[in-house]
Parts: sequence; structure tokens; C-alpha cells
Amino acid sequence: MHFFNQVYNYDHPWSHVVIGMWHKYPNPKCSHVISIDVLDRSVDPKTGVIRTERILGCKQKAPGWIVKLFGGSEDAFVREISFVDPRNQRASISSVNMSLSQFATCVEQIEYLPASHDRTTFTQTAEIQARLGLWRTAADGLERWLVQRFEQNAHLGKLGFTDVLRRLWEERQQLQSAAM
Repeated sequence: MHFFNQVYNYDHPWSHVVIGMWHKYPNPKCSHVISIDVLDRSVDPKTGVIRTERILGCKQKAPGWIVKLFGGSEDAFVREISFVDPRNQRASISSVNMSLSQFATCVEQIEYLPASHDRTTFTQTAEIQARLGLWRTAADGLERWLVQRFEQNAHLGKLGFTDVLRRLWEERQQLQSAAM
């Protein structure tokens, strides 16, 4: 089993970051995400917590040895469930791969919390585990590759999300200027 984690502060208020969550894709820096389907969205009438379940479609090339060993294609799907709690200013996202999950799982957790009135802390963790009981060498190789790919995508995701937040902030500033 391999792990990944990162903590990053966005120079935007929590409310702005949460709005940006829904605008992250499509994104030229995260071109591996090719589709997003909302399966369910609900609001708890007592708490005001918004729950959203989505399926993300991804397309990524895998090393030849992985394709030969496990089959499959470049197409992969991820199930994502998010909870946004506006009252307590907390947003959390859990995701898990659906494709090839009989061979490997990647469970990701993301949390957005206010660090101050104009900064938001982003925390991301992932637990990656190959399910190849008898083939430990292959499992280790698969986990190492999956962690590297996850790190690359996490970096691109952070860059892409930073661009989304910057664009949303600039649009907001332009609208405010035009209203004056």
C-alpha cells in the first residue's frame, strides 16, 4: 500500500473555493478528465449540507506492461461523493476508482476549510493499494506507477484549479467594477 498527501493554501475565501469546485472541469491542465455526470444531488433540510454524487470519466495511457498484465483500456471511471456544509464552512470530497478496482484501488479524500477570511486550506490524501496477493513484485510496480500518476494529476489539478479560481475572481471583479 502506498500513500500520497498534500496540504495547500489557496489565496481565496472558502466560499469562492467551493464555487470553484463546480467549475474545475473541463480544464486544459486536467485534460485526462473527459466527462462528468451528476448522479444525485440533495440538500439535507435540517443541516443545509449539500451532497453530490458524480462519475468522472478519465482517459489516460497506461504503461504497456500494465495493459498486457491486466487488460483494459485508456478509459477509466471514478465515483466521487462530496459534502458541502455552508453553515460550518467545510467541504469534503471522497472518490474511488471504479475501473480495474479488482486489481487496484485508489481512495482519495479532499477537504477544504477556511484558514482565514481570505484563505482556504486544501488537504488531499490518497491510499493506493494493488490487489495482487501472489504477485507482490507486480503489485509494488503497479502501486509505484499509480502513485506517480496520482502525483502528476494532483499537481495538474492544483494548477488547473488555481487558474479556475483566478478566472472566477477576475470575472467577479469585472462585474463589480461594471456595477459601479
